[in-house]
Parts: sequence; C-alpha cells; structure tokens
Amino acid sequence: MRLTVLTIAVALFFTACKKEVSSTQNSSASKTAQKDSTVMASKEHDSASSNEAKIETFDFVTELCTNKGYFDSNTYSRKEIEGTYQLWFNSTAFDVSTPSVFKPDDLYKVRREKDLILAKLDSDYSKNKIALENLIVVNTPYWQNIKKAHLAELKQDYEKNKLQITAYSNPSVLLNNFFTKNCQNFAKALNGSNEEIMAEWRKLRETMSKRNGNPQKVMADFERNSQSIDWKDFAIADLITFGWGNCANDDVKRPSHDEKMNKEFDALFTKIDSECDEP
Repeated sequence: MRLTVLTIAVALFFTACKKEVSSTQNSSASKTAQKDSTVMASKEHDSASSNEAKIETFDFVTELCTNKGYFDSNTYSRKEIEGTYQLWFNSTAFDVSTPSVFKPDDLYKVRREKDLILAKLDSDYSKNKIALENLIVVNTPYWQNIKKAHLAELKQDYEKNKLQITAYSNPSVLLNNFFTKNCQNFAKALNGSNEEIMAEWRKLRETMSKRNGNPQKVMADFERNSQSIDWKDFAIADLITFGWGNCANDDVKRPSHDEKMNKEFDALFTKIDSECDEP
C-alpha cells in the first residue's frame, strides 16, 4: 500500500515538471517567433523604402525652351544626368579648333605661327580627350556608345585639323592620308602645276557660286583675285579651306543628333515641364 502511494507521488512529480518545461519551451518559442516576425517586418519595410522613387529635379535648356526634368535618383545619379545632358546638347565643348584661313594674310599668319598652332592643337586635344573620357554618363549601351562615338569624332577632327594646318605650308601632306580618299582632285591640284591649280580653283569657285545667295559676287571675287600678283596664295587658301577642308570634313564620322537621341534623353525623366518661346 505504501509502495503504491509512493509510485503515484513520483508520477505526479514528473508530470508537474514536464508541464513546467513544456510551458517554458512554448514561451521561448513564442518569443523567438515574435522576434523573427519583427525582423522580417523590418526588412520588408526597408526593402519597400529603398524601392520608393526618390524624385529630384534637373533644370536644362534647349534651343527654344527652359526645362525642368524630374528623375528618380535611385535609377540615375545627378552626375549621370548632367554628363548625359552635356553629351546630348553641349558636346561642342569638346571640339578642337584652329585659325580660319580665307585670304593671303590669314595664310601668311598661319605659316609663321604653325608650330604654336600645332602645339595648342595637341594640348587642346589631350585636354578634351581626358575630359570626355572622364565624363560620367548614364550607364546604358546607347549612351555609352554615343560617348565612344564622340571620342572617335574628336580624334578624327584633331587629325584632320593637324593635316590642314600643315598643308598651308606643305600641301604634299594631303596626298596620302585617310581624309584625301574622296578629295584627290584638291590634293593633286595643290601639288601640281600653276595651270592645274588655276583650273581646280575656278571649278571650286563655280561650285561655291551655285550654293551662294549671291553667285555673281563669288565669281567676281575669283576674277579679281586671279589677276592679283598673289593669286596663288588666294588659290591655296580657297583650295585648302573650302576645297579639301570641307571635303575631308564630310568624312569625319559624327554621332547623329536625331529624334532618337532626343527621345533617349527625355526617357531619363519621369516628367518634363517646359516653357518655350515661339520659333
């Protein structure tokens, strides 16, 4: 009898302990679950916050309009927008230039200062190349290709201008180069006899007169200058500047600033507000 009572007491003791352990485990599990739920909710909130658009504005001008563009800074940085705008609308800031030669006085000046002009051209090219390479633009295939195209254009303009400045003193440099492939008539005349120079010069002036609003003046200038003691210098200035120079310029590959480029730039913004003058 005493043994039976003892057995029942032991059984009740273990049952009570089991319930207490079970209750503690359940409470711990509940707290863990609650903590996990809180962490998950926090992560979901952070994720939602990071996906929310952060709208900023960018003011820019075009030919007739002042514009305010609204862009999501989670998608594009301000530097990317600014750089892409410069590439789209103000890429001439990266151009290289040399003195213009329209008459003998210009020709003589370029000949005297040739080394200085070429040194400045080298410096401008190097500076503009670095600036263009470092320009931050939107990282899409379209705009990255436009940037590459401008770098290629800059290099070709530099090489063409260098040849042209050298040619005012030494026309033979025009005979064998990439740019002369479609301009052989000018290169050959400039390195030919006086008769060949005069004949090609007349043809050039006749072509120019057809494109000019005052064709009579174009030919009158030619007739007067061709009788000058300095006729050959007038001819060289025309044949290199308006002849070979314009012809070679047509062979420089330039990015097309067309409707597609306009649409690609507009697409960077969620909205654009514009105020425009009448054309």
